[in-house]
Amino acid sequence: MSRYDAICFDLDHTLCESTQDPTAVLETACARVGLERFCSATDLRAAVPAIPTAGTDREFYELLFAEVATRAGLEVGDATVDDLAGAYLAERDPSAVRFCDGAADALDLARSVGPVGLITNGGRPTQTQKLESLDIADAFDAAVYTDLEAGVHPKPHTIPFERALSRLGVAPERTLHIGDSLHADVAGANAMGMDSAWIDVGDERVPDHQPTYELETLTDLESVLS
Repeated sequence: MSRYDAICFDLDHTLCESTQDPTAVLETACARVGLERFCSATDLRAAVPAIPTAGTDREFYELLFAEVATRAGLEVGDATVDDLAGAYLAERDPSAVRFCDGAADALDLARSVGPVGLITNGGRPTQTQKLESLDIADAFDAAVYTDLEAGVHPKPHTIPFERALSRLGVAPERTLHIGDSLHADVAGANAMGMDSAWIDVGDERVPDHQPTYELETLTDLESVLS
């Protein structure tokens, strides 16, 4: 018998990853607005915890590029940042994704334990394209997307976790949440009293956000659940 009644997953960099070359996407987006590429995909991910909550994907990338430009010591006007966010989103194809290592088997394993949840910081329109591309749009008993108009703030806010637990009908202490972000996934799950499993994709460790388990990939999930 598993120690958990339900398993919840993050989506990006946990269950799926883009098949597009992130450097090429950034270079093309920058070139479209007349800039040299001034950051890397790693720089973008590292800056996410520092930006305010955004209501849309466009606003998110406007804030993100403004933050990264500041960190790079560049003076980039608001209009250029806005154009860059639009160019970047135009270059990205949400449907161009593949499973992360062990993700498909991990989903099957989670279903053998109990109900399965999805808690993602993306909006429903974008994230649904990824799920449909992977043929897992119907794989979850509860799916929670960021939706500020509906009061669902992004992780690490506790609301998305509360929504998922309520829909799954399980207690937080009997639920495991799996994700790649110490800031969003581990901190949010820990605040809810859920166990957390962190997949290390290169993020810096935040001492205040300690996961219950550390996984190299989702292929390690079986050892956690056994």
